[in-house]
Amino acid sequence: MLPAVVNQVVAVVGLGKVGLPLAAQVAQSGKTVVGCDTNPQVVATVNSGHSHIREEPGLDQAVAHAVARGRLSATLDTEAAVATAEVVVLIVPVLVDRDHRIDFSHLDSATRAIGAGLRKGCVVICETTVPVGTTRHRLAPTLEEASHLRVGRDFYLAFSPERIYAGRVFEDLRIYPKIVGGVDQESTAKAVDFYRDVLEAEVWPVDNAETAEFSKLAETTYRDVNIALANELALYGGSRDVNVAQAFRASNSQPFSRLHQPGVGVGGHCIPVYPHFLLADATRDELALPRAGRRINDHMAAVALESLAKELGGLDGRRILVLGVSYRENVKEMAFSSALALVEQLHAAGANVLVHDPLFTPAELAGLEAEIADLSSPEIPVEAVILQANHEMYRNLDWARFRGLKVVYDGRGVIDPNAVRGAGAKYLGVGIGA
Repeated sequence: MLPAVVNQVVAVVGLGKVGLPLAAQVAQSGKTVVGCDTNPQVVATVNSGHSHIREEPGLDQAVAHAVARGRLSATLDTEAAVATAEVVVLIVPVLVDRDHRIDFSHLDSATRAIGAGLRKGCVVICETTVPVGTTRHRLAPTLEEASHLRVGRDFYLAFSPERIYAGRVFEDLRIYPKIVGGVDQESTAKAVDFYRDVLEAEVWPVDNAETAEFSKLAETTYRDVNIALANELALYGGSRDVNVAQAFRASNSQPFSRLHQPGVGVGGHCIPVYPHFLLADATRDELALPRAGRRINDHMAAVALESLAKELGGLDGRRILVLGVSYRENVKEMAFSSALALVEQLHAAGANVLVHDPLFTPAELAGLEAEIADLSSPEIPVEAVILQANHEMYRNLDWARFRGLKVVYDGRGVIDPNAVRGAGAKYLGVGIGA
């Protein structure tokens, strides 16, 4: 890491699961950071020296240290914070709805607030994952209109995708190369200088903002398509007496094969969302594989329930428990979780649905309109269990405690089949029949 620029002020707009760790990292480099957020509770928590994000190792300590040293503060007033800053990092969510329509409202609002406070010489960097061309054709005009300044002449604009995994943000900030592309060469150079100043990781400049935007969409779409391939292969192999887990393990012993884990579905803010950023402006003849991959992965919840229905003789009136509402293990995040599709489709099939997730309170699960299971009870009466998220507490379950249990569907390929069979139940999974 290069020596930090003394007294440089950085505004980080958006103090979510990526923005707050990034703000703490920048503060650790010696810069003064003002974090901006629209949530008063988030601002108050940060200013008290704490993190509102509980699942990120080391984050609470990093925030406490930065606040105590006067290197980090938070505010609701983005315009005022930007007016004091030499660098602005924008990282607020771009969402998609159930019909895959892209919602830019949070990004647009934050961009206008930045533009209102923007001053000459400032470097604005977007880290929010966006469709290709967004930085140049959406952010730049909005900033220019709000600030009455010109990009490339009065201020600089670049895109640098966040490349972190929840639960290990600080590690990822150290090891993954930081990709940076500006709307012009000088914007790229200034953004590269900033990241080399605050990160230990390599910083890779690319030709332009579009290349940087596309790099993030390509890497997440690769994972989505690979998971879809794994799901298709698992279903094919499982119908032909193949031990799918053994076959995948054997295939991956060759360095050119990297088959992913098949599963009951793909969730989170990234993998099920970002392919739609590519598909939004793709022609009918483009991106056939990503389009098919999305369709396959979205269908895996229905595949699981079809398998259960076959074993149970239908789902109507059956008591079925979904273990894990989070989209993945040990992370408190429900966005696009496969559990949502499972619960919705179970309700539609007439099942009596139970859910459990140790990371959420009953109030937080109330919207699912399902019975909250109590795993501390000596006996839990259910006919089927679907493991959707492999949380730590599920890894040594006593299946005999589930009274009346007939079937366990292993949605993540992690349960010991013999433990299930030893309790007198059938073991199912993706590509695994009874």
